Amino acid sequence: MPTTIAVTGRAEERIAPELGAVALSIGAQGAVRDHVVGSTTAAHDRVLAQVRELEASGVLDTWSAGQLRVWSYRPWNSEGKQLPLVHQASAEVEVVFTDLARLGEWVGDAAGAAEVAIGGIEWRLTDATRRRVREAAQRAAVADALAKARVYASALGLGDPTPVELADHGMLSAQPMPGAPKTMMMRTAADLGGGSQGTEFAPAEIVIEASVDARFTAEAA
Repeated sequence: MPTTIAVTGRAEERIAPELGAVALSIGAQGAVRDHVVGSTTAAHDRVLAQVRELEASGVLDTWSAGQLRVWSYRPWNSEGKQLPLVHQASAEVEVVFTDLARLGEWVGDAAGAAEVAIGGIEWRLTDATRRRVREAAQRAAVADALAKARVYASALGLGDPTPVELADHGMLSAQPMPGAPKTMMMRTAADLGGGSQGTEFAPAEIVIEASVDARFTAEAA
């Protein structure tokens, strides 16, 4: 009677980021609505003019700009007294760089404006690179599962294991299903590490992970 061996195969691929997505918030607040809107609009126009220059120079992948939002509220002080009306305006902009060195230079300049706040930087890969690296991780995860199964089979004095079931981690059925078709569904997860300090950037490698559950059978050698 064949022995069933169940294992989990894991693998990861590391690669330097190709893109840097900068999230900016442009806004102002104050007691005079027209002044707040005017300051925000002027700052927004300046940033977009810079972005268009960057686009023309060929250092960007994409960029997008949200609509200007304006709202008002009445704050409360520590004594529970409602204070005069405060007006606030804000607009969001995302700029995706292909030239990561130029990204650092531009962020330093952009952050110098009082109306501009850097929300963060997300390190990314192009779609083609992500697919390629994800496939490599998936193949390595399957190879890891097979290597583990061979170790267990050898330790038990059994022959080479035969795969009978393969699935994305956590999706393998609790018990073998006789006659069930073989599956090969794998999931990947990316950890986008990295960040910025001032205008010096050292983006962490992007990690593409794959994990599969597999079931094998092996018989006495």
